Amino acid sequence: MEFRLTVAYLIPEIIETERLNLRMFQAEDWRDLCVLYSDAETTQYTLRRTLDEDETWRIVVMFIGHWQVRGYGPYAVEDKATGKVMGNIGLWYPEIWPEPEIMWSLAKPFWGKGFASEAAFAVKKMAVEKLPDVSLISLMDKNNIRSQGVAKKLGARFEKEIIFKNHPTCVYRHT
Repeated sequence: MEFRLTVAYLIPEIIETERLNLRMFQAEDWRDLCVLYSDAETTQYTLRRTLDEDETWRIVVMFIGHWQVRGYGPYAVEDKATGKVMGNIGLWYPEIWPEPEIMWSLAKPFWGKGFASEAAFAVKKMAVEKLPDVSLISLMDKNNIRSQGVAKKLGARFEKEIIFKNHPTCVYRHT
């Protein structure tokens, strides 16, 4: 049984790049995301722990719900060549966040190939067109050098360091 709310989304449900399809999450995407969330290295700076299958399913449902509540949200990043979901990249703004964010997280097998930059750049470009009045940030752990590199490639500038969720966190501003 499929249930879908009728929501007028503020951004496209699908973005296509040369190698990737960015699309709204579907319930079955949790299986591919288990690769990301069960790996301690990929979750060390975000969740700070691994997730089991049930918790990964809940993350996917949370991403779907974000779209319903905000009218936008994170995209499932799908490799065109394999059809596998490699992670999530998109707009994120939970109630406790200081401002709307461009967020990214990919499973380790997809690191170092430019996928995060390619997808995040497409999201940033889309946000400028569809949400021109929204100022976007990216939050990342002070020690997450890889994510800081992606932010810099996107043209984001280090703005300040804050304590967020009890950890030193860098705020990068997308201009």
